[in-house]
Amino acid sequence: MRMTLRWFAWFAACVPLGAAADAPVASVQPWTPMGVSSELFESHPAFDPKTGELYFVRSSKSFSGWRILHSHCEGARWSEPTDAPFAGPGTEADPWFTPDGRSVYFISTRATGSLKSKDLDIWRADRAADGHWNAPVRLPAPVNSDQAEWFPRLGTDGWLYFGSNRPGGFGKNDIWRARETTPGQWVVENAGPAINTAGDEYEPLPSPDGKRLIVEADGGLYQSLRGPKGWLPRTKLGPAINVNGSEIGALFSPSGKTLLFARDTGEPKSGEFFVWHIEGNESWPPSCGGTSVKP
Repeated sequence: MRMTLRWFAWFAACVPLGAAADAPVASVQPWTPMGVSSELFESHPAFDPKTGELYFVRSSKSFSGWRILHSHCEGARWSEPTDAPFAGPGTEADPWFTPDGRSVYFISTRATGSLKSKDLDIWRADRAADGHWNAPVRLPAPVNSDQAEWFPRLGTDGWLYFGSNRPGGFGKNDIWRARETTPGQWVVENAGPAINTAGDEYEPLPSPDGKRLIVEADGGLYQSLRGPKGWLPRTKLGPAINVNGSEIGALFSPSGKTLLFARDTGEPKSGEFFVWHIEGNESWPPSCGGTSVKP
């Protein structure tokens, strides 16, 4: 979760990585759901697999004061957003649900109540049998460190991917991954030089089939494909996706055929959602009052 501001050309054609030269051009469109879209900064969407509720981060136009909100479909529009049921004090962001809907990961400074990003740690809340959320639990060291952690996302390979500016990486912020070997015991390792550089890498998003990794880094969104021995060197996604380097908070649809992300569109509006239809004509994000987007 972070932001850079650069301004380049507006929409241009983009062919998905790995596609043939004559493959259909990808479609990128704004997604401005009524009841959620505002003059403030909306980013980092997540849909609860159990309830269909939309969770997202809202902050100021200058991308500060992050809070996780949630909204449900009322038929014609999304409801007025309110704090997430597991909300705590301080700064909170980057919600992500496991596919079965039993757990949600996010980052929070609730341990200190601080508004400083340095105090951001990874937390997880588990759903109780009655559907309510149990009290969130802070993941232990070495998953969390004395520095900031960002954007926890669980891959199909069993690793929890996240960003951190902890020591020992290849540059500034790097992508790391953690695995629980026995209950309460974790191992952590750097995601490696195919993913990380001397610059900043913040947000890792494994695809639902585990074959791709979207990485938000300096300059926007990149993609790495999984090879026989691990992740292959990353490649920057096309200009329809990376319009100005501010693209953040990506989310795959359950099928992996669509990507939802946020971009800073500038004044008078600020952060806004965009949908990239990578392939096919999938009607996603979920419709509420006609807000689904088809290519």
